[in-house]
Amino acid sequence: MAWTGGCQCGAVRFRVEGDLGRASICHCRMCQKATGGPFGAFVTVQRDDLTWTRAEPQRFQSSNIVRRGFCAACGTPLTFETDRSTDLSIFAFDRVGEITPVIQLEPERSPAWVAHVAGLPVVVAPTGHFDRIISHQHPDHDT
Repeated sequence: MAWTGGCQCGAVRFRVEGDLGRASICHCRMCQKATGGPFGAFVTVQRDDLTWTRAEPQRFQSSNIVRRGFCAACGTPLTFETDRSTDLSIFAFDRVGEITPVIQLEPERSPAWVAHVAGLPVVVAPTGHFDRIISHQHPDHDT
């Protein structure tokens, strides 16, 4: 099975041929800052299975062992890379709903409110609210 994905603007796209590895969420402070969220969600891929089909990400050396790939045009976080492994951001995949994390790393580093997100009230936008929005995001498929 092939997996595709990319950044928000479509400047960087990838394809993974083969099975995905372990999917995880990491609450460490570096993942929080790199993704701009309460955790990073990543899935391991075999480097030989990964092809950058439209440009490659820019990379930032976030620590002595980790480089993080991102789109230089729109800023979308894309990779978590070490000398031994490559992980791709789960939310960069086109079929994001088919990838389920199976492990958490450093949950004690996450803000306490993360544990209560599922219980927050849900606000439903009025009918037609989103009709006026014209998305400039790349669609969730190769073009």
